[in-house]
Amino acid sequence: MNLAIDCQGLVKRFGAYTAVQGVTFQLPHGAIMGFVGPNGAGKTTIIRMLCGVLMPTEGKATVLSFDVLTQPEEIKQRIGYMSQKFSLYDDLTVNENIDFYAGVYNLRGKIAQAQKTQVIERIGLQERTAQLVSSLSGGWKQRVALACALLHNPQLLVLDEPTAGVDPVSRRVFWDLIHQLAKEGMTVLVSTHYMDEAESCDYLGFVFYGRLIAFGSPDDMKKKEAKDNLDDLFVYYVEHEAQDDPRNRMIKKGGRG
Repeated sequence: MNLAIDCQGLVKRFGAYTAVQGVTFQLPHGAIMGFVGPNGAGKTTIIRMLCGVLMPTEGKATVLSFDVLTQPEEIKQRIGYMSQKFSLYDDLTVNENIDFYAGVYNLRGKIAQAQKTQVIERIGLQERTAQLVSSLSGGWKQRVALACALLHNPQLLVLDEPTAGVDPVSRRVFWDLIHQLAKEGMTVLVSTHYMDEAESCDYLGFVFYGRLIAFGSPDDMKKKEAKDNLDDLFVYYVEHEAQDDPRNRMIKKGGRG
């Protein structure tokens, strides 16, 4: 199997606190993987380790065949990353933000202009380029952020809760773009709270208390546990996890939370 990500036993500690515990999974090139879990579960910490931003305390991983421990800069050059919060400059126009990120990615001259034109057309920003980012809705801001993340033709697109708080129509447009990119061969790693988004991923990882408590395709996971939907499946895995961890006993009484 040609792997975009090979993650083996990743652990991240911050002092006495263990944020990520023994995460292991493999993701093929050109696939969409969704991380699902509550706030504070460890999704963002896992993503940052895979992006070469945080160093693992234990374990190992390769991303696009580069080692997260010894080759983080090689990884950063080949991925596009969107954070949970808007990473744009509100006092600049859409056009100026894209120009700024072109410089960050060391794109110059005709190459920069060609890439810029391509992403503006792909994301549908032609009528928005002169607008200040501060005047845009949340959905349009995320489209601009996606355009910036795609400027350098990354091999792996990493999206950390990209549609949180975005209206349903904008979410649909955003995910149509994600699926089109995957069809063209780009690998996508995305964290989400929305089960309809998770359902459309090729692979899912359920994250809870820093552990990857389940991994697989949505259909295979539902079939294996005889569940009709991902909400029921997630609750099942969390309750199963609670049986083995005293910290989670409250889940059995209180549901997902």
